[in-house]
Amino acid sequence: MGFFDSLGAEKYDRSYDDKDLARRIVGYFKPQWKRLLLVSLLTLAIAGAGSLLPIIVSRGVDLLKGVPQLWSMIGVGAAVLLIGLSIWFFNWGLRRLMAVTIAEVVATLAIDAYSASVEHDLSFYDEFSSGKIVSRITSDTRDFGELITLVTDVASQVVEALILAVVLFVIEWHLSLYLLGIIPIVTVFAILYRTIARKATRQGMRAMANVNSTIKETISGIAVAKNFRQEASIYSEFTEANDTSYRVNVRRGLALSVVFPTLNALSGIATGVMVFAGAHSAIAGIVSVGAWYLFILSLDRFMYPVMNITSFWTSIQNGLSASERVFALIDTPIAVVQTDSQAVPPLKGEIVFENVSFHYKESEQIVDKLNLSIKAGENLAIVGHTGAGKTSIAKLIARFYEFQEGRLLIDGHNIRSFDLYDYRRHLGVVSQVPFLFSGTVAENIRYAKPEVTDLEIVTIAKKIGDGEWLDTLPNGLATEVGERGSRLSMGQRQLVSLIRVLMQEPAIFILDEATASIDPFTEWQIQQALTLILEKTTSILIAHRLSTVKSADRIIVVESGTIIEEGSHNSLLEKGGNYANLYNTYFRHQSLDYVEQMQNLKTVETDIMQI
Repeated sequence: MGFFDSLGAEKYDRSYDDKDLARRIVGYFKPQWKRLLLVSLLTLAIAGAGSLLPIIVSRGVDLLKGVPQLWSMIGVGAAVLLIGLSIWFFNWGLRRLMAVTIAEVVATLAIDAYSASVEHDLSFYDEFSSGKIVSRITSDTRDFGELITLVTDVASQVVEALILAVVLFVIEWHLSLYLLGIIPIVTVFAILYRTIARKATRQGMRAMANVNSTIKETISGIAVAKNFRQEASIYSEFTEANDTSYRVNVRRGLALSVVFPTLNALSGIATGVMVFAGAHSAIAGIVSVGAWYLFILSLDRFMYPVMNITSFWTSIQNGLSASERVFALIDTPIAVVQTDSQAVPPLKGEIVFENVSFHYKESEQIVDKLNLSIKAGENLAIVGHTGAGKTSIAKLIARFYEFQEGRLLIDGHNIRSFDLYDYRRHLGVVSQVPFLFSGTVAENIRYAKPEVTDLEIVTIAKKIGDGEWLDTLPNGLATEVGERGSRLSMGQRQLVSLIRVLMQEPAIFILDEATASIDPFTEWQIQQALTLILEKTTSILIAHRLSTVKSADRIIVVESGTIIEEGSHNSLLEKGGNYANLYNTYFRHQSLDYVEQMQNLKTVETDIMQI
């Protein structure tokens, strides 16, 4: 079972006993108590009608001993027909009610799981696959719904069996003892089977989550795979995950294959015992032939729910494992913890780090006792080598990660005292790879401020290169951007992301500048957009372009999570230190290329004017 124990488990996975799971599940059904009350009444009606059926049929058999009266037989037939129609009607009402009830509960569970997942900071998604999280929110909640449907069906059958048991004891308790003697045997078998079923189904679901995760990752990166001709590699990766899922399912099937043969054997033994014992009692005159026939019919109806509980045990355990996985996601502690939920006043944008330390792993310190003060309205550029901690500093301000030591103050308030949702409304963040959602350019621009009109967007757009970038779009603001903005160039994506921030009017602006090369004209447009933002915000710029660095009020050079230099562009060059080395090895060449490209652009413009 070591294979089952280790496959696909996440750190936040946990085991719940059946009592805890039942308590959590019941909690989700409490708001549906009125429907459940009606469901219970319908279940009793179905069970009662079902238990009457063999009693009436056995009465008809007793009538055959003498000279059966036509009206008596018609009465028996009519009663059977009426019971059948009643069962159909009650079932129809029950299933309609359960369909609505389960749909609402599953929707609520999915919302809770989704809400829990989006509450986590970015470190959660750095560590755990988003594909597996999606699997819990979608597939596992659906399996949970199937569990409730099964439980409802089996509950109806169990109630019917209990009613029949009472009737049978009243008619003939001797035969009833034979019938009830089978139950402990089946119960022991079900208990032994339960442990294997829960473990096997849990691992089967983890294996499927691995497959889903692999599909999501490979499809998302299909462009890169094609670029490097790695189609065979991603196919091999998927095949490996799929084969693992196949092996888990085969092992699960083999482990559970003993169920149905055992159930059939138990049913055959029980039928044989009842036929022999009942016939012997009927011959001896202890019971009537009708009563004996009632016992034979009742045996099937009595054993059916007992066998269903066991034969559906895999599905039931599948549903319990699904709920266990969803609850594990919901119960995972959130790393970013706010000590209070104060409303955020209009922010000036003053930011102070006081001995702040941060790490993703305890063995890898990213920010080490950082002390940094950023004035309201100041534009601060952060530069340094890859892995120096530049982006981490910016993400701590956005509360995307939780720092372990020190204090971070915004306008003199502890950042942990703010209502996090309210605080982030005052932030404008543009990541290194601008992310656009499927939809139009206008929909992406008004993402954080839905009330913005097209006219307001166009007014802002025309302040950037006279709106020429907008004219290049085939349908203007109505242009579809595609998945992740794939139909737009990198420069256009950056412009849309910056205008989105402009419309939001944040107090604090965080830019992790893209490193991708763009043409000089687009860079000029981006710089215009940046200037519009920087005029009104406190800005933290993870700078990769010389134009951005030079426009900053102050530059800090970061290495191993600490500030090693700070000052203006010219003052840092005069020092001849780390910044001067960065400039000479990176920014200087970038500056020369930029000047050359701008000269070429002016030459082209002159030629066009002459023509």
